[in-house]
Amino acid sequence: MSDGAALAGPDGRLRCPWALSAPEYVAYHDEEWGRAVHGDDALFERLSLEAFQSGLSWITILRRRPGFRAAFADFEIDAVAAFTDEDRERLLADTGIIRNRAKIDATLANARVLAEWSPGDLDALIWSHAPDPAARPAPRTLADVPPVTPESTALSKALKKRGLRFVGPTTAYALMQACGLVDDHLATCVARSAPAGTRGAARATT
Repeated sequence: MSDGAALAGPDGRLRCPWALSAPEYVAYHDEEWGRAVHGDDALFERLSLEAFQSGLSWITILRRRPGFRAAFADFEIDAVAAFTDEDRERLLADTGIIRNRAKIDATLANARVLAEWSPGDLDALIWSHAPDPAARPAPRTLADVPPVTPESTALSKALKKRGLRFVGPTTAYALMQACGLVDDHLATCVARSAPAGTRGAARATT
């Protein structure tokens, strides 16, 4: 049983232990998690999926991500903001996503709020809460990785103040981890030293 330290994967390289718990996790861990994500639409997708993940395992969301993207117009904010009552009913019947009424309603409501923001506002707000990377040493085991931080609490409050829903401190911190605001790859994890990539999207900061 793992003590929370990095484990060797099929290729012999050390990774965060959660990355080896399901086949789909390896590529997500190596290529996406902890990499910088910019662009309003891309961040809206991550924020929405983290909200859907609440109370579930991330692998459940990851396996359904293609279905989510198809159902939510690739998470283009303006497109989702224009969804109708018929679209809502379609989503509630869509077996390719998590059919949680409250989370679906929150996603639609958040899109309508964000559609009123200026391009780049969501990107700027989220990234303004990125902590100093030198402020915390690289975690040695999973026990060193917090579920919530002062920065994620502040981000949650800022998002809620501007009208967004399903953005509690734990969800906000998961977003920060996934989008590269913090690097929570373990100190000996191969992905920690990998070159950082950036996933962009429409409505990016100009």
